[in-house]
Amino acid sequence: MLYIHIIIETMLKLNIPKTIEWVNGRVRLINQLKLPYELEYIETKNYKRIAKAIREMEIRGAPAIGVAAAYGLALAAKEIRTKSLSIALRHLRKAAEFISKTRPTAINLFWAINRILSTAEKAENVDELKSIVIDEAIRIGREDEECNLRIGEIGSKLIKDGYTIMTICNAGSLATSYYGTATAPIYYAHSLGKKINVIVLETRPYFQGARLTAFELNLTGIPVKIITDNMMGIILEKMDINLIIVGADRVTRDGYVVNKIGTYPLALLAKEHNVPFYVAAPLSTIDLESSINDVKIEKRSEEEVLYIFGRRIAPKNVGAIYYAFDITPPKLVDGIITEKGIIERPIEKNLRSIING
Repeated sequence: MLYIHIIIETMLKLNIPKTIEWVNGRVRLINQLKLPYELEYIETKNYKRIAKAIREMEIRGAPAIGVAAAYGLALAAKEIRTKSLSIALRHLRKAAEFISKTRPTAINLFWAINRILSTAEKAENVDELKSIVIDEAIRIGREDEECNLRIGEIGSKLIKDGYTIMTICNAGSLATSYYGTATAPIYYAHSLGKKINVIVLETRPYFQGARLTAFELNLTGIPVKIITDNMMGIILEKMDINLIIVGADRVTRDGYVVNKIGTYPLALLAKEHNVPFYVAAPLSTIDLESSINDVKIEKRSEEEVLYIFGRRIAPKNVGAIYYAFDITPPKLVDGIITEKGIIERPIEKNLRSIING
C-alpha cells in the first residue's frame, strides 16, 4: 500500500480533477456537458439522478459509469427504511434495473451492478445490507483508481522521451474515477519527466476529445493539439506519430474492442502507417461472457448529430445516423494495457490467461 500511496502523491501533483466521489453519503460528480467552459459539480443523494447523469452523458466513459452505477446503488441502499430484508433486496434490484437501462454497450455498468447485487445478497439483515453495499461501492471506486495507476505505470514503458501520441475521445481521468485509462500512461510518463506531445481527435458529435481530453491535458501542462476526426489519415502520413493509445467500452472474449466511434478507422490507418496501436482498459472492461455478436452497439438520437450546442447545422427535413461506438478487430490491436500487464497478440487467446493468472 505504501507503494500505491507514493504513486498517488506523484500523480496528484498533476492537478487532474476527480470525476466522481462518495462524499458524506452523497455522490459528487463533474458535469461533463459543461466542460470546458465551466467546471460544474453535481451533488445528489438520489439514485435516479445518477441514472439521469449516465443516460444524458453528464458522466461518461466505461469505468466512470461503472463507478457511478455502484454509487447509485449505494444511494438506493441508503434510502431503505424497511426492516424486511426481502423488501430491501427488492428495492435494490428495482434500482439496479432502472440504472441498467441507461446505456447498453459499456460492460463496466453491468459488471458493477452485478457485483453490488451479489454483495447485497450476502446480508443477513437490512442494516448489514446498507453497510456492505456502501462499502462495496466505495471499494469499486478505489479499485478503479488503483487499476488506472497500474495501467499508467505499465503503459508508460511504451512511451519514450519526445514521443508524440495520438488518442481519440476521452479515456482520461474524466472517463474513470481518476487518472484515466488511455491517458494514465501519458500522465505517468509525464510525472517521470518525459517530454510528450499529444494529438487529440475532436470526436464528433460530442467533442469529447476537444472538450474533455484537451481540457485535462492542458491542466497538467502536457502539450496537446486538437485535430478534426477526418484529419487522422493526413496527420499519420505527414507527422511523426510514435504511438496511439485508446480506451475501450468493452473487450469481448474473441478480442474485439468496442470503443468510441472513430476508433476502428484510426486502427486501420495505424496499421497502414505502421504506428503501434494499443488499447488501455481495466480487466473489468473485458467481457469473457460475450462474443462480438452478443454486443448491442448503442444508437443515439439523430439530433445529437444534427445540432451543435443547440444550433441545427443541417437543412430541415434531413435526418442523421449516430452509432456511438464501433468495433475494432483484434488483428489491428498491438496490445491491451491492463492493470495485470499487457495482453499481447494473439489477443483473443491471451485474454483469459491474464485474467485468470
